[in-house]
Amino acid sequence: MSLLSPWRTDFPGILALEAQGQTYLDSAATAQKPQAMLDALLGYYTGGAANVHRAQHLPGERATHAFEATREKAARWLNADNAQQLIFTRSATEAFNLLAYGLEQTFQAGDEIVISALEHHANLLPWQQLARRRQLKLRVLPLNNDGLIDLAHAAQLIGPRTRLLAVSQLSNVLGGWQPLEPLLALAQAQGALTVVDGTQGAVHGRHDMQALGCDFYICSSHKLYGPDGVGLLYGRPQALEQLAHWQFGGEMLLYTDYTHATFRTAPLGFEAGTPPIASVIALGASLDYLNSLDPSAVSSHEAALHTALVLGLQQRRGLRVLGTPEVALASFVVEAVHPADIAHLLTEQGIAVRAGHHCAMPLLQGLGLSGAIRVSLGLYNDASDLQRFFNALDQALELLQ
Repeated sequence: MSLLSPWRTDFPGILALEAQGQTYLDSAATAQKPQAMLDALLGYYTGGAANVHRAQHLPGERATHAFEATREKAARWLNADNAQQLIFTRSATEAFNLLAYGLEQTFQAGDEIVISALEHHANLLPWQQLARRRQLKLRVLPLNNDGLIDLAHAAQLIGPRTRLLAVSQLSNVLGGWQPLEPLLALAQAQGALTVVDGTQGAVHGRHDMQALGCDFYICSSHKLYGPDGVGLLYGRPQALEQLAHWQFGGEMLLYTDYTHATFRTAPLGFEAGTPPIASVIALGASLDYLNSLDPSAVSSHEAALHTALVLGLQQRRGLRVLGTPEVALASFVVEAVHPADIAHLLTEQGIAVRAGHHCAMPLLQGLGLSGAIRVSLGLYNDASDLQRFFNALDQALELLQ
């Protein structure tokens, strides 16, 4: 199968980086943007910017229509029952914090929150700090040898005191699809709320919220080939009703005097202040672009490229791939070589990869590592990117080993 990307020329940033001698292999951190998204972003500003939901004039009406159209597109992308189940936040991190503060009043001392050992800091720290504030117990699900959440241990740790389970769909370090269906079933059997971190998973394949059945699902625009400054929070209606308001200001208000106020329900009740209007509208253009692609072609290309990446890494002497990566990324370490040294030599050769703990410090510590190198792919990457990477890696290994 050809490893050429038919979509490469749709991404001017990739072409610009290539012209600068740079090979971009850090899409798990943030993805490059299609021309369609850039056109929408510029079009909003050059066509006359206006605030949303606030005015009856034409510019405001036009902005509101485009803003809410993205909510409809996001609902279709995730197959939500209703667009009103989608809340726009300013990042995935803000969405996790919204949940941690919005659900705080539902917990009592001694209740338990369950996460996994591989969580990104965004799906660890809000729950860690909530546990500290409310005297809760934070339970951590261990991993098996393949880098997946251990279901046998999960069955033991998820119990009658479990009030919430928060786990990643796809690890940003180990690249493995987590066994969500049995995990969610274990939590739901105890009456616990379920939160899925879809920031990596949402980029690879379409995920049906009605079939998945979690209470909350979070993903991020800037990883989904959209602009930065936008997070998406999906919630089941019964779960959204449990959220207390956590930020206060314009738009989320129904009525106030100087001493009392009443507030809107979701979604607008959780979108206080002026939202990232241009970015939300541009995210809609990114979703339109992704919807225009043949999903089987995208999946086949990503799979073939990922197979070539993992095979190439496994063939290098002294190199160890972490976990059992299944899609889009692979993290590795080299025996007796610090990841920062490899990253430095790769950077000097124009290879953009990520080195460090990847915002999953406890995971790396649990693996006995101070850091790792991560190579992550987008639908615009192709065989030439991998060839340049492996050429640079071989030169770095020759110097360091």
